[in-house]
Amino acid sequence: MYKIAALFALLASPAVSAGLEIDLEGEANGTIVIDLFEDTAPLHVAQITAIAEAGSYDGVVFHRVIDGFMAQTGDVENGVMGMDLSRAGTGGSEFADIPAEFSDIPFERGVVGMANKGTPNSANSQFFIMFEPGYFLNGQYTVVGEVSEGMDLVDQIKRGTGANGAVIGQPDMMAAVRVTE
Repeated sequence: MYKIAALFALLASPAVSAGLEIDLEGEANGTIVIDLFEDTAPLHVAQITAIAEAGSYDGVVFHRVIDGFMAQTGDVENGVMGMDLSRAGTGGSEFADIPAEFSDIPFERGVVGMANKGTPNSANSQFFIMFEPGYFLNGQYTVVGEVSEGMDLVDQIKRGTGANGAVIGQPDMMAAVRVTE
Protein backbone atom coordinates (compact mmCIF):
# COMPACT_ATOMS: atom_id res chain seq x y z
CA MET A 1 0.00 0.00 0.00
CA TYR A 2 2.88 2.37 0.83
CA LYS A 3 4.33 1.98 -2.68
CA ILE A 4 1.03 2.99 -4.28
CA ALA A 5 0.71 6.05 -2.03
CA ALA A 6 4.33 7.01 -2.75
CA LEU A 7 3.71 6.75 -6.50
CA PHE A 8 0.64 8.98 -6.31
CA ALA A 9 2.58 11.53 -4.25
CA LEU A 10 5.38 11.41 -6.80
CA LEU A 11 2.99 11.90 -9.72
CA ALA A 12 1.33 14.84 -7.98
CA SER A 13 4.62 16.71 -7.68
CA PRO A 14 5.82 18.68 -10.70
CA ALA A 15 8.87 17.38 -12.56
CA VAL A 16 11.04 20.49 -12.69
CA SER A 17 14.38 18.81 -13.22
CA ALA A 18 16.23 18.78 -16.48
CA GLY A 19 19.06 16.42 -15.74
CA LEU A 20 21.46 14.55 -13.51
CA GLU A 21 25.10 15.14 -12.63
CA ILE A 22 26.75 11.88 -11.61
CA ASP A 23 30.17 11.72 -9.95
CA LEU A 24 31.82 8.43 -10.93
CA GLU A 25 34.44 6.67 -8.80
CA GLY A 26 36.47 3.59 -9.67
CA GLU A 27 38.18 2.95 -12.98
CA ALA A 28 36.12 5.89 -14.25
CA ASN A 29 36.61 9.06 -12.21
CA GLY A 30 34.85 12.33 -12.97
CA THR A 31 31.41 13.78 -13.57
CA ILE A 32 28.96 12.89 -16.30
CA VAL A 33 25.86 14.92 -17.16
CA ILE A 34 22.62 13.33 -18.33
CA ASP A 35 19.88 15.39 -19.96
CA LEU A 36 16.53 13.91 -18.99
CA PHE A 37 13.60 13.73 -21.43
CA GLU A 38 10.73 14.94 -19.23
CA ASP A 39 8.33 15.28 -22.17
CA THR A 40 9.11 11.77 -23.42
CA ALA A 41 9.03 9.86 -20.12
CA PRO A 42 7.53 12.09 -17.39
CA LEU A 43 6.75 9.26 -14.94
CA HIS A 44 10.21 7.74 -15.20
CA VAL A 45 11.97 11.11 -14.95
CA ALA A 46 9.89 12.06 -11.90
CA GLN A 47 10.80 8.80 -10.17
CA ILE A 48 14.53 8.83 -10.86
CA THR A 49 14.83 12.50 -9.90
CA ALA A 50 12.95 11.82 -6.63
CA ILE A 51 15.35 8.96 -5.89
CA ALA A 52 18.34 11.19 -6.72
CA GLU A 53 17.05 14.10 -4.62
CA ALA A 54 16.68 11.74 -1.65
CA GLY A 55 20.36 10.78 -2.04
CA SER A 56 19.46 7.14 -2.63
CA TYR A 57 21.62 6.79 -5.77
CA ASP A 58 24.75 7.92 -3.89
CA GLY A 59 27.15 4.99 -3.53
CA VAL A 60 25.25 2.70 -5.94
CA VAL A 61 27.48 0.52 -8.12
CA PHE A 62 27.46 -0.32 -11.81
CA HIS A 63 26.62 -3.99 -11.31
CA ARG A 64 26.14 -5.07 -14.94
CA VAL A 65 28.53 -3.74 -17.58
CA ILE A 66 28.80 -5.37 -20.98
CA ASP A 67 31.53 -4.17 -23.35
CA GLY A 68 30.08 -2.90 -26.62
CA PHE A 69 26.58 -2.77 -25.13
CA MET A 70 25.77 -0.90 -21.89
CA ALA A 71 26.50 -0.10 -18.22
CA GLN A 72 23.66 -0.68 -15.73
CA THR A 73 23.25 0.85 -12.26
CA GLY A 74 20.54 2.16 -9.95
CA ASP A 75 19.73 -0.73 -7.60
CA VAL A 76 19.22 1.36 -4.45
CA GLU A 77 18.09 -1.68 -2.43
CA ASN A 78 20.87 -4.18 -3.11
CA GLY A 79 23.56 -2.33 -5.05
CA VAL A 80 25.08 0.12 -2.58
CA MET A 81 28.86 -0.05 -2.12
CA GLY A 82 29.67 -1.75 1.19
CA MET A 83 26.71 -4.14 0.99
CA ASP A 84 26.87 -7.77 -0.07
CA LEU A 85 26.81 -7.04 -3.81
CA SER A 86 25.95 -10.61 -4.80
CA ARG A 87 22.29 -9.45 -5.03
CA ALA A 88 23.05 -6.20 -6.89
CA GLY A 89 20.62 -5.83 -9.77
CA THR A 90 17.74 -7.63 -8.06
CA GLY A 91 16.25 -4.67 -6.21
CA GLY A 92 14.41 -1.44 -6.85
CA SER A 93 13.33 1.42 -4.62
CA GLU A 94 10.57 2.34 -2.16
CA PHE A 95 8.44 3.50 -5.10
CA ALA A 96 6.09 1.37 -7.18
CA ASP A 97 7.10 0.10 -10.62
CA ILE A 98 6.42 2.48 -13.50
CA PRO A 99 4.29 1.80 -16.59
CA ALA A 100 6.28 1.86 -19.83
CA GLU A 101 6.58 5.18 -21.68
CA PHE A 102 7.84 4.06 -25.07
CA SER A 103 8.93 6.61 -27.67
CA ASP A 104 10.46 6.69 -31.13
CA ILE A 105 13.87 7.70 -29.73
CA PRO A 106 16.31 4.96 -30.76
CA PHE A 107 18.86 3.40 -28.44
CA GLU A 108 21.98 5.15 -29.74
CA ARG A 109 25.37 5.54 -28.06
CA GLY A 110 24.91 7.62 -24.88
CA VAL A 111 21.16 7.06 -24.59
CA VAL A 112 19.90 6.25 -21.09
CA GLY A 113 17.14 3.68 -20.71
CA MET A 114 15.25 2.26 -17.76
CA ALA A 115 15.94 -1.36 -16.89
CA ASN A 116 12.95 -3.57 -16.13
CA LYS A 117 12.24 -6.99 -14.66
CA GLY A 118 11.46 -8.63 -17.98
CA THR A 119 8.14 -6.95 -18.64
CA PRO A 120 7.61 -3.41 -19.97
CA ASN A 121 5.66 -2.09 -16.94
CA SER A 122 8.23 -3.14 -14.32
CA ALA A 123 10.87 -0.38 -14.41
CA ASN A 124 11.68 1.10 -11.00
CA SER A 125 15.08 2.63 -10.14
CA GLN A 126 17.64 0.92 -12.33
CA PHE A 127 18.88 2.47 -15.56
CA PHE A 128 21.53 1.81 -18.19
CA ILE A 129 23.75 3.88 -20.45
CA MET A 130 24.47 2.64 -23.97
CA PHE A 131 28.10 2.23 -25.09
CA GLU A 132 26.97 1.50 -28.66
CA PRO A 133 23.67 1.51 -30.56
CA GLY A 134 21.25 -1.23 -29.52
CA TYR A 135 18.26 -0.87 -31.81
CA PHE A 136 16.88 -4.26 -30.73
CA LEU A 137 15.92 -2.46 -27.47
CA ASN A 138 13.66 0.02 -29.28
CA GLY A 139 10.07 -0.36 -28.12
CA GLN A 140 11.16 -2.73 -25.34
CA TYR A 141 12.54 -0.22 -22.80
CA THR A 142 11.75 3.39 -21.91
CA VAL A 143 14.27 6.03 -23.00
CA VAL A 144 14.71 8.59 -20.21
CA GLY A 145 17.65 10.69 -21.36
CA GLU A 146 21.05 11.00 -22.93
CA VAL A 147 24.60 11.65 -21.76
CA SER A 148 25.44 15.23 -22.79
CA GLU A 149 28.86 15.45 -21.08
CA GLY A 150 31.36 12.81 -20.03
CA MET A 151 30.73 9.98 -22.46
CA ASP A 152 34.51 9.43 -22.42
CA LEU A 153 34.13 8.68 -18.68
CA VAL A 154 31.25 6.28 -19.31
CA ASP A 155 33.58 4.42 -21.69
CA GLN A 156 36.02 3.93 -18.78
CA ILE A 157 33.52 2.20 -16.43
CA LYS A 158 34.86 -1.17 -15.27
CA ARG A 159 33.54 -3.97 -17.47
CA GLY A 160 31.88 -7.11 -16.21
CA THR A 161 32.44 -10.67 -17.35
CA GLY A 162 30.33 -13.42 -18.84
CA ALA A 163 27.13 -13.17 -20.82
CA ASN A 164 25.29 -11.10 -18.20
CA GLY A 165 28.20 -8.69 -17.58
CA ALA A 166 28.40 -9.12 -13.79
CA VAL A 167 31.20 -6.99 -12.39
CA ILE A 168 33.66 -9.00 -10.30
CA GLY A 169 35.65 -7.43 -7.47
CA GLN A 170 35.37 -3.68 -6.90
CA PRO A 171 32.79 -2.18 -9.30
CA ASP A 172 32.67 1.47 -10.29
CA MET A 173 29.99 3.48 -8.55
CA MET A 174 27.93 6.63 -8.61
CA ALA A 175 29.59 8.38 -5.65
CA ALA A 176 27.09 11.26 -5.78
CA VAL A 177 24.08 12.07 -7.96
CA ARG A 178 22.63 15.57 -8.19
CA VAL A 179 19.49 16.79 -9.94
CA THR A 180 20.04 19.82 -12.17
CA GLU A 181 17.53 22.31 -13.56
